[in-house]
Amino acid sequence: MSSNVISLMPSRKIVVNKSKIIFFPIIGILVFLMFWHLSAKQVETSLGTLPGPVQTFQQFSNLVSEHWEEREKEEKFIERQEKRNAAKLAKNPDAKVKIRPYTGKPTFFDQIVTSLFTVACGFLLATLIAVPLGIVLGLNNGAYQAFNPIIQLLKPVSPLAWLPIVTMVVSATYVSDDPMFAKSFVNSLLTVALCSLWPTLINTAVGVTSVDKDLINVSKVLQLSWWQHIRTIVLPSAIPMIFTGLRLSLGIAWMVLIAAEMLAQNPGLGKFVWDEFQNGSSASLGRIMVAVITIGFVGLLLDRGMLQLQKWLSWNKQQALR
Repeated sequence: MSSNVISLMPSRKIVVNKSKIIFFPIIGILVFLMFWHLSAKQVETSLGTLPGPVQTFQQFSNLVSEHWEEREKEEKFIERQEKRNAAKLAKNPDAKVKIRPYTGKPTFFDQIVTSLFTVACGFLLATLIAVPLGIVLGLNNGAYQAFNPIIQLLKPVSPLAWLPIVTMVVSATYVSDDPMFAKSFVNSLLTVALCSLWPTLINTAVGVTSVDKDLINVSKVLQLSWWQHIRTIVLPSAIPMIFTGLRLSLGIAWMVLIAAEMLAQNPGLGKFVWDEFQNGSSASLGRIMVAVITIGFVGLLLDRGMLQLQKWLSWNKQQALR
């Protein structure tokens, strides 16, 4: 009986491994916070001492309070309109009424949502271009040799160089009295897509060319169609390389978006940072630090999310992914 109970308990090795997973990150974070706290006191700027972890958390709390205050203003704004409309309909049931949208200043968390939506759309567009094109280039050596110089030429171009070109092209071609999307959103989306598609494109092509020759011979023996060959042979073998490219592309997309928002003053976290820098108040430096930590934290979550998606889709469940 006792042996059965012991067998049901996790082994010491498993407990130690699980503890390390939690313990080591906590140690790393504490060391980082201590270094930040000590070094911040030594840095004097035109706006005062560089804020440490405590001051940054205080500014984060202020931003949370401001967000909820803005939401309360929005609710009251809608309630006032609903009361006026109800009174108008009571006098005249045929009266035309409408609810005007709230146009208050976007809060810090509104800017986060805007940036996440933009980077998701830009990354999706880049993926839809890069993965199919990478498969074609990987299967056709002649096409790869023809397009590789163009890829290497465009890959290192900075988003600061792409943004003015994209802005001018969108302004000239995206003309509508009632556009579906704001031009600022389209500018950021295209800039993100142009800068982030290259890692996925290159890694997909390399992954396709690295398919085991024995598997290719099996495909020929079975006389699989082109689509069956892609679906059953190429994609399962190339998935690790494809996801490596996707993770790199997503990280680049997030960095590019923040830079594009700062440069073009498009809505999002980048604009929040620039506005606080231009504001120059005593709280601005702390708010910028909050934005910096948030940008890094969101980037971490995006990478972990892509890694988890890779674990779900990968055919080799025993492969160690990190």
